[in-house]
Amino acid sequence: MATDRIVPLTPEQLKPGEAPDTELAEKEVQDKEQRKLNAAVRAGAIAQVIVGATVILVICYVAKLVLVTLLVSILIAFILEPVVSLMERVRLPRAVGAFLAVMLLMGATYGASYLFYNRALSFAHDLPKYSDKIRGMLSHVRQQTNELEKTTEQVLPQEQKNGKKPMPVTVENGAGSGMVSQNLGAVAEIVLTMVFIPFLVYFMLSWQEHARTKSVQLFPAEHRSTAYVALGHMSLMMKSFISGNFTIGLFMSICSLVVFGFLGVPYFYFVAFISGYLSLMPYLGIVLAILPPVAVSLGTLNDTRLLMVAGTVLVLHLVAMNVLYPKVLGKNLQLNPLAVTISLLIWGFIWGAMGLILAIPITAAAKIICDHVNSLRPLGDWMGE
Repeated sequence: MATDRIVPLTPEQLKPGEAPDTELAEKEVQDKEQRKLNAAVRAGAIAQVIVGATVILVICYVAKLVLVTLLVSILIAFILEPVVSLMERVRLPRAVGAFLAVMLLMGATYGASYLFYNRALSFAHDLPKYSDKIRGMLSHVRQQTNELEKTTEQVLPQEQKNGKKPMPVTVENGAGSGMVSQNLGAVAEIVLTMVFIPFLVYFMLSWQEHARTKSVQLFPAEHRSTAYVALGHMSLMMKSFISGNFTIGLFMSICSLVVFGFLGVPYFYFVAFISGYLSLMPYLGIVLAILPPVAVSLGTLNDTRLLMVAGTVLVLHLVAMNVLYPKVLGKNLQLNPLAVTISLLIWGFIWGAMGLILAIPITAAAKIICDHVNSLRPLGDWMGE
């Protein structure tokens, strides 16, 4: 007679509703622990990003001179790279091509400085001829100032009207020495920057391939391909940024040249290019671009033509920032206006005027890095369009 054996069911043979209570409890505990672990990991990652960003900004603020010199040298190296590549095509060694490119840049800088200095001397020499006209234009402002002083005297306290003299104020001379030391420090920084930039640019151009290869090798083997691709995207972005700004500035300079020449702006062939390229600076560009043509036109142009000069600069700036910039650079930078504005605020606060110039390429490079790092990809998406 056969006997029936009772075989216990395995966990896989149980139906969903038939799992033992202990296993359900253990599964719930494991799920809770996993959720807590994921939350802790996310909080730790966010804290690391915040601390890292803060440390980077502090370093940028403290090492302003070094970093600005380095970044300006990188920007100039990208500008001169086509010249060096052209010299390589004619069978010149890269080191020789880099040296010639740096010499050409220094010669062009000296020539532009000499031309600007001569134009400034000519303008200063011609300025007394227009002094009467300038005084006439400023007389209205002076009259308004005098009326404001009279109004202020009428609202002075009663004790001053009765003949009581105001308390004398003593001005200390200690501030003068502080201003002198600050000016000497600023001059020393400029001289130090100007000395190092040509050498940095030369070595960046002559050792470009070595620097790129060794930079990639700093990363672990599994991340080197990603680092190489990211560096390539940064290089393309910088080339596009430089060529796009040069094209837009040239277009605005030519338009300004035509209009300024028609209106009779003194030294229009020189002022037009200064105004055209100054207008490329975000936010402050419109003010800086208006100053040169208006300054040289005081005393020579009437009020109507001065307004036409200012209106021309304003229209060109709006067209460049709202039409040309998005068309020429928008596809390569891929930054939304909010990210650009925040970056201009941060880098302008840290580095001043140079921060406004370098803010956009720095932010675009940071976005490329975020796009190629999985943990930072949401931040790159936030900065994108």
